[in-house]
Amino acid sequence: MRKSISIILGILLLILTYFGVKYMILSNQKKVLPPKTNVNSVFVQSVENKDVAIQISASGNIVAKNKIELYSEVQGVLVPLNKEFKPGTSYNKGETILKIDNQEHLANLQAQKSNLFNSIASIMPDIRLDYPNEYQKWEKYLNEFDFNKTTPALPETSSDKEKFFISGRNIYTTFYNVKNLEVRLEKYALRAPFNGVLTEALVNQGTLIRQGQKLGEFIDPSNYEMEIAINANYKELLQIGKTVELHDLEKTKTWEGKVIRINGKIDQASQTLKVFIQVAGDGLREGMYLEADLQAKTEQNAFEISRKLLVNNENIYQVRDTILILTPVQTVYFSDQTAVVKGLENGMKILAKPVPGAYDGMVVKVIGDTTNPNN
Repeated sequence: MRKSISIILGILLLILTYFGVKYMILSNQKKVLPPKTNVNSVFVQSVENKDVAIQISASGNIVAKNKIELYSEVQGVLVPLNKEFKPGTSYNKGETILKIDNQEHLANLQAQKSNLFNSIASIMPDIRLDYPNEYQKWEKYLNEFDFNKTTPALPETSSDKEKFFISGRNIYTTFYNVKNLEVRLEKYALRAPFNGVLTEALVNQGTLIRQGQKLGEFIDPSNYEMEIAINANYKELLQIGKTVELHDLEKTKTWEGKVIRINGKIDQASQTLKVFIQVAGDGLREGMYLEADLQAKTEQNAFEISRKLLVNNENIYQVRDTILILTPVQTVYFSDQTAVVKGLENGMKILAKPVPGAYDGMVVKVIGDTTNPNN
């Protein structure tokens, strides 16, 4: 009897243990929840085709239209003047910008003038005897000869015989040596070819200047040029004399420019065309960076969108009900931030802002229309 009871209790214990272990296993299992579907919230805009004015924007640095680099053609010591040879110094047209000591060269010139004077004086007796009719003009030349002024031209000879006689006495050779030295004497002083300002000075007063040495840079600050590159597709839309609006990067100041030159060659690498714009006005400085806005043409029945909305530059996402649909468009113009497209229907809803990971057929939730904020 006891043995039967022990067997029955053992069986019951095994059964209880089995169900207890099973219960513990089932209770430790995590419930698998059905996957949640994430729906992106998007803003849309309504398409409204209209005439879109295409504005070509380009930028570049302005440079002085009249600008010269100053070089020395002679050697000597830089002589101090009333105005310091420093950047920012202004000069009027014809005013001496800098002067190089010319005493040695001037002495050589005076010596050559003396040789010319003496050579002519030495032939005067022969001219009186052989060419009495020509004596008066040569005598007048000597009487008016001034060592402190530019040497006047020699009297005209009236016959070949007189010319050969003068030439045989080296009068012409001596005369042209003098003229050569006079021309070179002028190079010891650099004068302003126009009203302007010194923008670069590479030497100081008292410095020994060598031939061919660069001395500085001189510009006319009243007139500037700007070189820009535009797409070659718009070359037919630009004309010399066309007005262009220029502004600084902050768009706080504007100037009016004018197209003065258009390069006849297209850059093969970038397919751009160089256009030169002339501009003048207060506040402009050499090297200033400006942006130019050129009104090119008006594209009819078009719509302007952000470039970020384009997919491979030829598609955009249309929102139909709650589904994104990849829709082809014709892109007619790109700017830095926007694109002008055609091929969309009026009233069509498209994305107003790009959606990360968007794809054709994606389910979205429209939370606003930027075209009509009240909706």
